[in-house]
Amino acid sequence: MNKAATTAKTAPKVGPDVIKEPSMLKQKAMIDANFKLLATANEEGRKVSSTFVPGNLNELQMCFDLNCNFPEINALQNGMRKKSGRLIMEAERNGQSEDVCTYVKSDLGMIMQGNIGPTGDKLPDPDVLLLSYTGCFTFMKWFELVREKYDCETIMLHVPYQADGKITQNMRDYVVKQLKEEVIPTLERVSGVKFDIDRLRQYMVESAKAEDDLVWILQSAKNTPSPIDAFFGGVYYIGPIFTAFRGTEAATEYYRTLRGEIEQRLANGQGPVTPEGNFGKERFRLVVEGTPNYTNFREFWKMFYDEGAVVVASTYTKVGGVYDFGFRHDPDNPIESLADYCLGCYTNLSLPARIRMLTSYMEDYQADGLLVNSVKSCNSFSAGQLLMLREIEKRTGKPGAFIETDLVDPRYFSAANVKNRLESYFQMLEQKNATQAA
Repeated sequence: MNKAATTAKTAPKVGPDVIKEPSMLKQKAMIDANFKLLATANEEGRKVSSTFVPGNLNELQMCFDLNCNFPEINALQNGMRKKSGRLIMEAERNGQSEDVCTYVKSDLGMIMQGNIGPTGDKLPDPDVLLLSYTGCFTFMKWFELVREKYDCETIMLHVPYQADGKITQNMRDYVVKQLKEEVIPTLERVSGVKFDIDRLRQYMVESAKAEDDLVWILQSAKNTPSPIDAFFGGVYYIGPIFTAFRGTEAATEYYRTLRGEIEQRLANGQGPVTPEGNFGKERFRLVVEGTPNYTNFREFWKMFYDEGAVVVASTYTKVGGVYDFGFRHDPDNPIESLADYCLGCYTNLSLPARIRMLTSYMEDYQADGLLVNSVKSCNSFSAGQLLMLREIEKRTGKPGAFIETDLVDPRYFSAANVKNRLESYFQMLEQKNATQAA
């Protein structure tokens, strides 16, 4: 039976052959609405901050009525829309090296070509650049380059690296001190709005609700079959909470809607929804380390669901916050909660901590194997991945595989090479599973 036909009643078609869940359409509408809000910010006198996803202080920024622009989101959205290639070439023509992060080059190229965003709307000049340093040195260089173009205020929140795999009180106090003495006063000056801690508390109430539902959603993949894909589908799931909507009632409603859809799929014994309809028979359960490729996102995903491979857990869905190990934004301790959030992002974890996390995912989600998608232009995320792969194979006895693509540079996605490696890996998993069942 045609897979699309089995979901026609529950998932609307988008275009001639793409099927999306209602929550996916809702998420897209939310992201597009934020782009529209940004497009009119300057002319309507609203202040704008540019900030990054890992460690973003969305609840705090909303206290100052700031509209938030996320350079990584601009880059990945341009990648999905097949626009990033020409933007990267523009940045390279203006002196950026081939080895520079392609998120950076896509963003700089977009600025050089008039700062027209993914939806076709011109993005505003930022009033402040707010950087929470959480493990990616490139972020600092990125904002140095952006600051040269806009000559605006820059706030640097230094977040200590979790070298020993835990957050100490000294680390927390260090971040809290910066928040109170540097970040908040600067945001007050830029915005003209006085800080109200009760307003921050209320946003955190909403954050915690959404975070509870997100954890339930991601952990639903422990079921067999998994009702979600925690890597490709997860890209949609994390969109609102990792960006300008965490702390809003809109995000709370989105995750409530999404949870309802997944509860229904669980009740029906269904797998994830793919761009072609319901997932077929679940053959392989994978944990994925690394980021997706956005220029060929749908083609990449199809290589998995055509083989019956579902991703039951991924580290990418933790780059904007690790919630499934207990963290929640806490309205009773709002400033300390912001510090713990920044300190606990996946990109701020040591390699041993990442190995422990992935090992627990392999066991808790009954995965057949670990796949590493190493990003050619992202040294900070990709460093140590081969070591991690070998150590997790040793600890779990489950086979791993290693592929390489890129974030948003179409030159670094070889469909034939990726497909060949994946097919070989799935054949190995099939043989191993057959041997164990015999």
